[in-house]
Amino acid sequence: MKNVELSRMFNEMYYMLSTDEKARFEALAYQRAARSIESMQDDISEIYEKNGIKGLMEIPGIGKGLAEHIEEYLTTGKIAKYEDLKHRFPVDFSEFSGMEGFGPKKAMILYDKLGIKNIADLKKAAEEHKIRDIPGFGEKSEALILKNISMISATGSRILLSTGLNEARKIVSYLLSENIVSRCEIAGSTRRMRETVGDIDILVISERPERVMDLFTEYGGVKSIVVRGESKTTVLLDIGTTCDLRVIKPGSFGSALQYFTGSKDHNIKVRKIAIDHNYKLNEYGLYSGDKNIIEGKDEDAIYRELGMDYIPPEMREDRGEIEIALSHKIPSLVELSEIRGDLHLHTTESDGMNTTEEMATAAIKRHYEYIAITNHSKNLKIAHGLDDNQFMEYFKKIDSLADRYNIKILKGAEVDILKDGSLDLDENTLKSMDVVIASVHMDTNMDTNDMTDRVINAIKTNMVNILGHPTGRLINERQPFQIDLDEVAKYCYKYKTAMEINASPERLDLNDENILKTSKYGVYYCINTDSHNIYGYDNMELGVGTARRGWLTRNDVINTMDLKNLMKFLKK
Repeated sequence: MKNVELSRMFNEMYYMLSTDEKARFEALAYQRAARSIESMQDDISEIYEKNGIKGLMEIPGIGKGLAEHIEEYLTTGKIAKYEDLKHRFPVDFSEFSGMEGFGPKKAMILYDKLGIKNIADLKKAAEEHKIRDIPGFGEKSEALILKNISMISATGSRILLSTGLNEARKIVSYLLSENIVSRCEIAGSTRRMRETVGDIDILVISERPERVMDLFTEYGGVKSIVVRGESKTTVLLDIGTTCDLRVIKPGSFGSALQYFTGSKDHNIKVRKIAIDHNYKLNEYGLYSGDKNIIEGKDEDAIYRELGMDYIPPEMREDRGEIEIALSHKIPSLVELSEIRGDLHLHTTESDGMNTTEEMATAAIKRHYEYIAITNHSKNLKIAHGLDDNQFMEYFKKIDSLADRYNIKILKGAEVDILKDGSLDLDENTLKSMDVVIASVHMDTNMDTNDMTDRVINAIKTNMVNILGHPTGRLINERQPFQIDLDEVAKYCYKYKTAMEINASPERLDLNDENILKTSKYGVYYCINTDSHNIYGYDNMELGVGTARRGWLTRNDVINTMDLKNLMKFLKK
């Protein structure tokens, strides 16, 4: 799949062009294209094969020039402009992209002054205190650089769930297409919907294991073969992680799926319970003596035989789920099919890539009952935020669309929480909205008390329906800001403000641990995609998976409500 490589190259072109203020708009075009391609589940190669340049130009954010670049890459493996830029800017911007407060311009300053090209060079220079004396940096900048490098090192080679899940599903579809596999399932952390994936695990049933291994190693996304065996093969994928494929005997498939789904800690405790029942549990079955007593394809038989409710994969982290299952009190977790709408969407009025009409049409195809368009407010200039007058004019447009679309389009905004906790729009403007999302985007380096007070002050205005991406983190890129979520949750409950589970692949914020932490206060949640194009709707599944990892039911999530009850909740 070429999507990953193309989005990486376009992102790099964005970084390189960002060093020149005159090329700012051209740079932003590459950034938008990268985001659009990255969020697509469809293979861009297949789009080109079916519809050529015309098909590529139908992708949000892709005009004729960018489509020609994509065609050049798909047909030659290179983009001449990219190669020229790499020659002019011999810095690995992709390595630096995850570092907070360290943009392309700063990277080029350090290249010009110290010859720094990559993370290794940067780390060495910071440790030797060579950066602090360069104008525009200083001791604090040097310390922040080392902190960011430490975080990047700690994440290792784990990839985003969205990348791993999309690739795993493509492999499953590919293997099933040859009719030599009767069953094929994703296991491991991907099945548990962890926010990052260390590797991909896939299990199959087949009477022709050797042919399955041939087929697997011939998959287009395979970069190299790590090890090949009769029942297990490991390959390195071009998305940057490995994939293990195991051929399982039909009678052992249920136990194998349970075992290879994990987590390790969950499995250890389940095996202990099996021992207490005088059984032995492993990847081949649940044994009483030498007899496999749950021979079959379904793993739920294991849990039933051990006196437990079936435990959904997302809960299997040894965080109390086993004790609840033994008490037969496993909650009925929220399902993707129960989501009735998306309340955090951006359009071309701010930094989105699709019009309001296009976002509405895409939502109707998903059978949503409602959506909320929540463009940025004026403080976020980089996202072309709207001021009060612009919002009021835009709301007239939404009114004009009411009779044209079989979906309720709610008026809203993602309003910046300013440093003192005030909101970035006038009260009268906010009162005219159906949905107010309040988010922190700037001045994120405050201490815990100040950040907590800032967010609580915003909630206490009693104008906020949803607290957007409450910790501000970007997975593998930016640490969450310091905030006391326990205190924030208490005020969210008091002022009937839902906490967002932002389903953007790089956010997933709140994460599962913070959902478990805050849910004891009785707060509501809203699962939103924060979509900037029509492909972003696909990420709702990631948000639901995160909510399930936090043990939420439909009753905890406001966008499972029908429109009437949602509007009742939103009313302040």
